Amino acid sequence: MSGGAHTHDPKAPPRIAILTISDTRTLETDSSGAAIESLASAAGWPIAGRAIVRDEPAEIAEAIRRFCADPAVDAVVATGGTGVAPRDRTPETLEPLFERRLDGFGELFRTVSFQEVGARAILSRATAGVISGRIVFALPGSEAAVRLAMERLLIPVAGHIVAELKRRG
Repeated sequence: MSGGAHTHDPKAPPRIAILTISDTRTLETDSSGAAIESLASAAGWPIAGRAIVRDEPAEIAEAIRRFCADPAVDAVVATGGTGVAPRDRTPETLEPLFERRLDGFGELFRTVSFQEVGARAILSRATAGVISGRIVFALPGSEAAVRLAMERLLIPVAGHIVAELKRRG
């Protein structure tokens, strides 16, 4: 691994931005975004930004692009819009933006979800991928799902993913 400003200490906590996708939530009522922020902070992760956008593809894409262009952001954790309801359009919005997909994230999230909620886990379209050198995770909108994803998947591996993305050569 080459040195310099582009390397990332694999032990360094990822700097994250939190994006809540919801037509109804505000910062005061956004329990899922608050859970991400609380769990990330407890893990020592700096919060580089937090926003709420409506479940509109253009608004989602703009917020994701803005966070991914910010040099203070290593990863984006989005919550909401990953179900099967007609307004749930987060995966369809993000997947064309992904330079690379991390299919294993969605597969593993559904596996650990199945252990918690049974067959309802198939309703989740959680996904992840790389946009502009940043890892973007799209989680369901429920606080329980966010906590599961953060505790079982993101906190254990996000720092390593960020370090891999920052490697040169």
